[in-house]
Amino acid sequence: MNALLRVGRESSDLALRNLLHLRRTPTALMGSLVEPVMFSLLIGFVFGNSLGGPIYRQYIVAGLLAQTVTFTTSYTTIGLARDLQEGVVDRFRALPISRVALLLGRTTSDLATCVASVLVTSLCGLALGWQPHAGALHALAGFALILVFAFAMSWVGAFIGVVAPNVQVAASLGLIWMFPAAFVSSGYVVTSSLPAPLVPVASWSPITALTNALRQQFGTPVPPDFARPHGWPADHAALYLLMWSVGLIAVFMPIATSRYRRRSNT
Repeated sequence: MNALLRVGRESSDLALRNLLHLRRTPTALMGSLVEPVMFSLLIGFVFGNSLGGPIYRQYIVAGLLAQTVTFTTSYTTIGLARDLQEGVVDRFRALPISRVALLLGRTTSDLATCVASVLVTSLCGLALGWQPHAGALHALAGFALILVFAFAMSWVGAFIGVVAPNVQVAASLGLIWMFPAAFVSSGYVVTSSLPAPLVPVASWSPITALTNALRQQFGTPVPPDFARPHGWPADHAALYLLMWSVGLIAVFMPIATSRYRRRSNT
């Protein structure tokens, strides 16, 4: 228990350090604040009128939120890679702190970036005509699911950050998988409308699970010509999302920590 408390204190101190650094360089948040606006306008109005108008614009807000969570993973990747490249880790190595504390501090503090992006995306959703219809408790449950999944995804970003040799490679690796992950899902279309080989991939995707769970929690209306999702992942979207989140943390936390230990010992 003392070891857990020690890791918790060290992680909170490092998370505070990251937040203070973010406060001193507010431009680092620019991308996470501009991207939700750009995608909301692009998908909501450029494609929205031909795909269902006002109802479709409400429908895609869950997809925009899921995409926002996915894309903010890159900030963990780039931030951790920058710390490794600029020698910050070398200074921490001389201190008697746990190896996992630096990673945990990074993934925890990056939730602040995610919260800011989710807030902007939600405001964009309100501007598109979206609003939760299932009550305040369900809406809060939806946002809680976002944070849980964001924390899990940040460990994917942490792993990419520690295996990348430099910030440039980390930026490329941190983004290259996000677009197919975000768009091969139910974020903006019905999964059954995708090419046949992609239907099972999209149906069982964690991005689809988050999107479906949010639509259920927010009571989002479905466009009349859109088929409602069915199958176990769609019928138990929140449970399936939590299973994905636990699985991602269970897999990527230990391998990211192990890789970080090997890299910091070289």
